[in-house]
Amino acid sequence: MAKDLTIKAIEALKPAGARREIPDGHTRGLFYVLQPSGAASWAFRYRFAGKTRKLTLGPYPALDLKASRQMASDAAQALARGDDPAAAKQQAKLTARAAAEPDRDLVETVAATFVERYAKKQTRERSWRETERLLTREVVGPWRGRRLSAIKRADVHDLLDKIVDRGTPIAANRTLAALRRMCSWAVERGIVDASPCEKVRAPASETTRDRVLTDDEIRGARGAFDGAGWPFGPLAQLLLLTGQRLREVGEAKWSEIDLEAKTWTIPKERAKNGVAHEVPLSEAALRILRSLPHVETGRRPAAFIFTTNGRTAVSGFSRAKAGFDKAILAATRKAALDRGDDPDKVEAPAHWTLHDLRRTAASGMAGLGIAPHVVEAALNHKSGSIKGVAAVYNRYSYSAEKRAALEAWGRYLDALISGAPAANVVELAKARA
Repeated sequence: MAKDLTIKAIEALKPAGARREIPDGHTRGLFYVLQPSGAASWAFRYRFAGKTRKLTLGPYPALDLKASRQMASDAAQALARGDDPAAAKQQAKLTARAAAEPDRDLVETVAATFVERYAKKQTRERSWRETERLLTREVVGPWRGRRLSAIKRADVHDLLDKIVDRGTPIAANRTLAALRRMCSWAVERGIVDASPCEKVRAPASETTRDRVLTDDEIRGARGAFDGAGWPFGPLAQLLLLTGQRLREVGEAKWSEIDLEAKTWTIPKERAKNGVAHEVPLSEAALRILRSLPHVETGRRPAAFIFTTNGRTAVSGFSRAKAGFDKAILAATRKAALDRGDDPDKVEAPAHWTLHDLRRTAASGMAGLGIAPHVVEAALNHKSGSIKGVAAVYNRYSYSAEKRAALEAWGRYLDALISGAPAANVVELAKARA
């Protein structure tokens, strides 16, 4: 049975290597808490709704023995009335904070401040813009007017479930990542005491894609690109020819292109890994670029290569991809009909994405005998072919090797479409790699 605590007994207690809780026999549930550092405080432990709870009363000696017993007694009375003392204390803190700073922890205020003070300063423009988009659409939209301090873990799960239910589970994962970082930042800044994302797992599992288009699929895709016309047809052609990322090609500017030097320089601000990247342009890629219209805005040429209004880069890639699939299916069915087969038995093309064109280019160059580190250099991809100290000191740009690789890949694609033998392409690529 616990003994009644006395001032003399408390003062005689010495810090130990672990945290200690000494019960007070006088007041049930009251504990004197002594940390290894020597810091001391009072706590009231109880059970509510079948769960063990703790109410921190205050530090010792600022809160003495008599006052702590009175507070514990008041908490016990609240408990007897069916109230949760710890929850009541937390609500009182939230109410006081809201009165002092009425808008500080509103979800929309926290999101805007987080983007302005953290995301814009700590991440690249494309990253912070995506974070801003996710928070604005997926978080602020449904939670506008609510206080982040009042958001619970169950609310986060409900939010993510709705995103998953509309058929976009990966978007739910991305939303959770952005929300988790925002909440952690808010905790660091003292805006809220705890993150509602704690212990919340990503709702969807993700696996690394390995889809690579076959030669027949490339032929079908190239035919669809040719038939699509401006702007998505030539855009997709350049995705396949250069192996660069969708946003890097889609947001390319004429100022980045040097037709005389046959290069395209992606500035570090637009490159995914933050490193400026020079892309040697093959003859096939140059043919496409030279054929493109220069859209004008007012009396000035537009900055973006792929634009329909002269002010912004194109969007609507999902609709364009659906159009490609439709064209491929139609061409495949026509070929079946020409052969005398039943076109209705022709299935839609296996699922692929525009990003798979980048992977197809990488795989295709490797198939031509291009060394892995040259393929990585051509795609501005850092997967680790050159590691350790070598990665630190290797500053060679592989410009000649990249040009040979992309030129060989362009010729290989031309040979696929024309039906010309590609053996000489393979041998030339191996000789130059």
